[in-house]
Amino acid sequence: MSEAVRRDASEAGPHGPWFAFIESNTTGTGREFCAAARARGLRPVLLTRDPDRYPYVAQDGIDTRGLDTGDLPAVLDACAALAADGGLAGVASSSEYFVSAAAHAAAKMGLPAADGDAIARCRAKDIQRLALEAGGAPVPAFTAVEDVEQAVQAADAIGHPVVLKPVSGSGSVGVRLCRDRNETRSWAGELLGRATDERGNPVPTRILVEEAVTGPEFSVETFDGAVVAVVAKHIGPEPYFVETGHDVPAPVPDATTTALGDIALKALAALGLGWGAAHTELRLSATGPVVIEVNPRLAGGMIPVAVRAAIGVDLVDAVIARAAGQAPAPAASGAGHAAVRFLRAEQEGQVTAVDGIEDAVAAPGVVAATTSTAAGRTVRITHSFQDRLACVVATGPDADQATQRALSATRLIGVHLDNPATPEEPRIPETPHAPHKESGPND
Repeated sequence: MSEAVRRDASEAGPHGPWFAFIESNTTGTGREFCAAARARGLRPVLLTRDPDRYPYVAQDGIDTRGLDTGDLPAVLDACAALAADGGLAGVASSSEYFVSAAAHAAAKMGLPAADGDAIARCRAKDIQRLALEAGGAPVPAFTAVEDVEQAVQAADAIGHPVVLKPVSGSGSVGVRLCRDRNETRSWAGELLGRATDERGNPVPTRILVEEAVTGPEFSVETFDGAVVAVVAKHIGPEPYFVETGHDVPAPVPDATTTALGDIALKALAALGLGWGAAHTELRLSATGPVVIEVNPRLAGGMIPVAVRAAIGVDLVDAVIARAAGQAPAPAASGAGHAAVRFLRAEQEGQVTAVDGIEDAVAAPGVVAATTSTAAGRTVRITHSFQDRLACVVATGPDADQATQRALSATRLIGVHLDNPATPEEPRIPETPHAPHKESGPND
């Protein structure tokens, strides 16, 4: 197996009702969702257009149903068939792109569900920003545009540098700092020239131009409208915003933790969210926290694994319990601190071998080590989450030791390439259909 996770994925409850997942993350919490359902005596089943996209499905013996998951009636038909065949306990998704569809499907089936319309509104970053602004949550100055010259004009009005990003998407795909008019014009043309996202879905013909807020970045993990953890984020070099690691809990003063949590809850209220899990990203500017975006789902990037390891709250299990109408598990004891660190691609090429995962798993303090690539796959540098080839989660009695353990274990993992090359030009991820390509925990 190319991954090691805390739960034994073979522990199943094969005779309970079904729990349907609409698509999935390719690694990380996608796999953990299925393990958590099994641990609760449920039968996980993945509704998907392409089961081969998810290596863990075959490795863990997860049932699948093939269908067009972009077609809600087809999803509902599949759910009805499951309900008739042993019962359906819940519907959810670990994928950013299908959380709204999962909420709508669950509601249609009479199962516990978040507000699917509120989630759908949240998924459009420009509409989300308008709602946050109307609700009094601090956000960067922003303008949604539909052509290149509008983007340049908006950047001039806001003042360079600015951040350009798609109005839909996740994992830092297409997000870039533009420091002058030339960079803004070039990157706006790149974004507006895209017809589909990295999953092959059509994308809106508009982008967001926003103020570049300076200051450290954090996320606030909430569940049912309560703050569970404040997480410190580590970001790669500009002009991109690829997350390179996380610290749980954020090593900041209590007053900072409280301020970040309060603004996150204000953002959820403005968006009509609060049912189940949410992941709010913020920057701590010189004037206080600023909301960058709210994701109406559980965090990716192995953050839930780190939260469980550090403070004993199992957010993956909480999501399954909430969607199945079951009682949440009580918090367990945690190690106090956990760190997530990623091994990122620095060159492109075809993978010839991946090694060191077992050594990383056995390293001191490590609770999880994963890889999202394998021999025969192609590595492309996209300046997004897809550049993350492996991940380690480690614990420690303080933030520094957890970090050092995670970094040390990450260095044990090797991804070997045939004829490696460094790309000359930045690129947006291509549509990864046909053979499965490497992907990451936010997609």
